[in-house]
Amino acid sequence: MSFLFDGKEIAADASQSIGAALIAAGYRSWHTTRHLGAPRGIFCGIGICFDCLVIVNGRPNQRACLTEARDGDEVCAQEGTGHG
Repeated sequence: MSFLFDGKEIAADASQSIGAALIAAGYRSWHTTRHLGAPRGIFCGIGICFDCLVIVNGRPNQRACLTEARDGDEVCAQEGTGHG
């Protein structure tokens, strides 16, 4: 199965999180902080922090470490709060 990340196809295994699939594909950051724009990716990996936020199918603030990758999803890197 696969999903799109910023327009690029990312392979994922069944039940794999978006964050795990992005790490496996070589990505280390896909979110930037609100104030300074510092790059973020997986930090805690268990859903406690909010460093791994992505936009999934138009919905901002989805934690990549907890969100299961689904075939055909459209995932985008999130800048700040994710609200234009």
